[in-house]
Amino acid sequence: MRERQIQAHVYVSGQVQGVSYRAMTSKAAQKLNLRGWVRNLPDGRVEAVFTGTETSVQAMLGWCRRGPLHSLVQDVQVLPQPIEAFAGFDVRSTPVAGNDETETP
Repeated sequence: MRERQIQAHVYVSGQVQGVSYRAMTSKAAQKLNLRGWVRNLPDGRVEAVFTGTETSVQAMLGWCRRGPLHSLVQDVQVLPQPIEAFAGFDVRSTPVAGNDETETP
């Protein structure tokens, strides 16, 4: 029986920029065979979308709560959402402040 696929939209706050959070998130997601993306936000948070098996997404959310060695995660907000089709896992550019793309919870 095939495991259920899910998608989570994640906002991570704390000391999560300038500590390789995006790069390490990408490596961890690829190891778990997840699809989606990660990027820094102008407000200092990191935003990511993870798509894959429920087990892999839950494992990734656990990783996000710990983060890489030099990070200090204060909060992880997880929003379930409908599954989108992603070919792989990407590190995206930081959006420009004031752009509609940056309006996040």
